This record gives sequence, C-alpha cells and structure tokens, in this order.
Amino acid sequence: MNIINNASLKSFNTFGIDAKAQSYCDVTSINKLKEILKEHYSNPLFILGGGSNMLLTKNIEALVLHINLKGIEIVSETESTVIIKAMAGENWHNFVLWCLKHNYGGIENLSLIPGNIGTAPIQNIGAYGVELKDVFHSCEAINIKNQNSRTFLKSECNFGYRESIFKQDLKGQYIITSVTIELTKNTHQLHTDYGVIKNELDINRIKKPTIQDISNAIIAIRQSKLPDPKEIGNSGSFFKNPIISAEEFAVLHQNFPEVPSYKISEDKIKVPAGWLIEKAGFKGKRFNDYGVHNKQALVLVNYGNATGKEIFELAQLIQKTIKRLFNITIETEVNII
Repeated sequence: MNIINNASLKSFNTFGIDAKAQSYCDVTSINKLKEILKEHYSNPLFILGGGSNMLLTKNIEALVLHINLKGIEIVSETESTVIIKAMAGENWHNFVLWCLKHNYGGIENLSLIPGNIGTAPIQNIGAYGVELKDVFHSCEAINIKNQNSRTFLKSECNFGYRESIFKQDLKGQYIITSVTIELTKNTHQLHTDYGVIKNELDINRIKKPTIQDISNAIIAIRQSKLPDPKEIGNSGSFFKNPIISAEEFAVLHQNFPEVPSYKISEDKIKVPAGWLIEKAGFKGKRFNDYGVHNKQALVLVNYGNATGKEIFELAQLIQKTIKRLFNITIETEVNII
C-alpha cells in the first residue's frame, strides 16, 4: 500500500492551494479502500474526491484518501430509459459527455460542473433548472468504521438545495464508491426555462434543440462566465443562492426594484447571490493574489499564490456586507477545510 508522507495537495484542489497532507494514499479499488480503512479507521482521515468543492485553509493533519475508483456500466435498460452506474472517481463532466455520446438524456444541463461522480450526491449538484436528485437512482457507500457496504436509495438521501444526508446526519461516516442514475433514451424532457439558455440557442439559430444542443449551450454559458481552474484557481460558485420568504422579498424589492428572482413556492423566493455580491461592489475586486472574478461575482479566485485563509477571510467579508446591505444571509457552497 503506497502511502506518501508530507504530500502537497496543490494539484488535487481546483483552488490550487499549496496545503500539505500528513500522509496521502491513492485509492484505486474498493478492496484497497476497505483494507486501508480497516487499518486506519480509528485515525484521522480526510476523504478527497475531485477537489473542486473545497477551500483548504490549513494543512491536513490526517491520512488523505484520494478516491480514484474508475468505471461506467449499464445496469439495466428498457425501450425508453437506461440505468447507469458510474464509479466515484470518474470525472463528472466526462461522464456527461459519455451519456450524450450514447444519446442518454437528463443531465445535459449539468455539463461542465467540476468534480467527480462520488461527490455529486453529497452536494446534490445542480445548475440551470436541474439537480442530481432528478435523475438519481441510488449510490453505494462504505461505512468508514466497520467497512460494511450499503446502498442508499433516493428516498434515503434527504436531498435538498445543495444538501443531502451525507452533509448532515451521516457526515463523515460513509465514503461513496459509486452512483447509479436513470436517464432517458428517447423522448427527452428538455429544460430550457432559463433565459440564458434560450438566448444561447437563439444565437445559434436552434429552434428544435437536442440534448447535445442544450449541453453545448450550457458549456458556452459557463465558459463565458466561469474561469478555467487550470488557468485561475477557483472552485466555481462559492456561495449558494439564498432562498427567502415572500415577505422578505417584498421588502428587498421595494428597496431594490431591479432585483432578479425565481419563485420556488408561494412563500419562497430564490435571489441570485451573484447579483447581491455585484450590487455590493465586489465583482472584479482584487486583493493582492486573490479576489472576486470579473465576469461572475459568485466566483472567488486565486491568481497564483494566495492562501486559503486569505480567500476565506474575503468570503466572510462578503457575507457580512451582504447581511448589512440587504439583511440576507448567504451561505458558502464550497466546503471550508
């Protein structure tokens, strides 16, 4: 078992933070995972996936297990649907492209979301009107303490907006090893409600879009707004879009009539966090080697050698300012380590 001591995690997190791991192990099989858990479960462990949804503010005084399990297989299919199992170490966007290649529909709106398959259920990833829970069938996970395998059905995962049981009641107790989803093979249900999607399709003169057209539109939109982590360190959207009551929104709208919004229910309104941050004057602001991206205020960036602590302090400043100006609490979507 190859365990590396004092390993740099700079290449394993999309912020490019040069934190160190006390020790590091690349996990490429379930048997290897169970073996190392059996030996080290009582010691401090840190589970690492694609490194796209975390901000490292310190060195990791633990054994870092990098879940690098690979493989995609069709579990079953009918004339209209297909159930696909993907291992936790598969890159999410590459998996989306694989599904599109086979004309499997349902996750095209989730194109270009960074990260790996195994962390997708934890965060209940979502974008442009679609969430993982919409196609989720089940996932397999291993109990860290006793190494027993368990299958979690959709009904057991308590999915919410960027939430799941793996972030709440079962946080730190299981390692997801694979995810199984159900997609359509024909008669795809397209989600084009977001104006930016319609605009992108119009620009390309597409009136009857396919799932590939939707994916291409999403990729173009995201690339126009979000920096490539390979060029500028970032973790995509740093904050969740706040959901407030209709009464709270009425007050906000009275003070800021131009505020965009999305109705969730009769009493719940979603407000874009990016709009709030931009309105507060943070968009494009740079502080030494870190700052807020100039095209998308939701994205905090590392221009080179920033520390995680510096970026976290910026996030806290933004949160305090939004609370002061709008009386709205915005929560981080990124995990602060």
